[in-house]
Amino acid sequence: MDIYSLAKPLLFQLDAEKAHDLTLKTLKLAEKTGALALYSQAPTCQPRQVMGITFPNAVGLAAGLDKNGAVIDGLAALGFGFIEIGTITPRAQPGNPKPRLFRVKEAEGIVNRFGFNNLGVDNLIENVKAAKYRGILGINIGKNFDTPNENAVNDYLICMQKVYAQASYITVNISSPNTKNLRALQEREALSSLLATLKLEQTKLSDKHGSYVPITLKIAPDLEREQVNEIADLLIDHKIDGVIATNTTLSRDAVQGMKHANETGGLSGAPVRDKSTIVIQQLSQRLQGALPIIGVGGILSGADAVEKIAAGASLVQVYSGLIYKGPKLVCDICKTLG
Repeated sequence: MDIYSLAKPLLFQLDAEKAHDLTLKTLKLAEKTGALALYSQAPTCQPRQVMGITFPNAVGLAAGLDKNGAVIDGLAALGFGFIEIGTITPRAQPGNPKPRLFRVKEAEGIVNRFGFNNLGVDNLIENVKAAKYRGILGINIGKNFDTPNENAVNDYLICMQKVYAQASYITVNISSPNTKNLRALQEREALSSLLATLKLEQTKLSDKHGSYVPITLKIAPDLEREQVNEIADLLIDHKIDGVIATNTTLSRDAVQGMKHANETGGLSGAPVRDKSTIVIQQLSQRLQGALPIIGVGGILSGADAVEKIAAGASLVQVYSGLIYKGPKLVCDICKTLG
């Protein structure tokens, strides 16, 4: 039995956000004391070439677990092929009022309405510079809650300019359901304008720093096929480097009548698995290999990861699966993918 199996019943007795914070503090302590060396995992998995980057394995950590990049070294010891931190905003913000994180245990799901709580982009950069980790690091960027959508591009530009030198790739998050009207940025005109501006900035920053940092777009699972096709076409038109599918869902179809199912926020974990996979399939059919897909949503086993790859993903990310299955999930997926 692994350590997490012993700790999980105790963690699940705590409020979900308190358990989340305690887990991060424990990881930080283990990192400082050297105890992580006892747990450090190096999964056997084929490296993947995606977006011009060599990923040591196909299993990444999704954004949201380590918003401020505070425990990068601790997370790296768990065997991830890549780590994505954030979502980060230009200015620090507290996020939505607590409680804002809930377990839907019956369905192995989680509802969150954090609202991009983070300490701001400058704090994240300090943490990244202090970390020893030299692996693949994605940095997920967003807008402040009080920045109107018509000015959102400025927030993304600020974050992009500040994180560019520290990131292996940059993810543009326009799909969290917990920042008012953010998902409206997925609509055709708004998205085309945003992508055009960010692509231009990427070219400038590439020249300035002498290195090309890919941009990915993270989209929602609650899109109609026509919207998915529209987004896919825009990604090709603007030469975006990759797409992450998907964020959390607003749908409650898979958790009707369960405790905490009706809490406001985005639902992740097993209940979003099928919706995410469908969006990946639709993207794959439309993109025809023009750019890679990173699959995330409801991956709680090696078989779930295989399903995402079969649907068209080149890499996968986990978050909620770690809460229910523990760090061994990373090795389990790697073994299954080979």
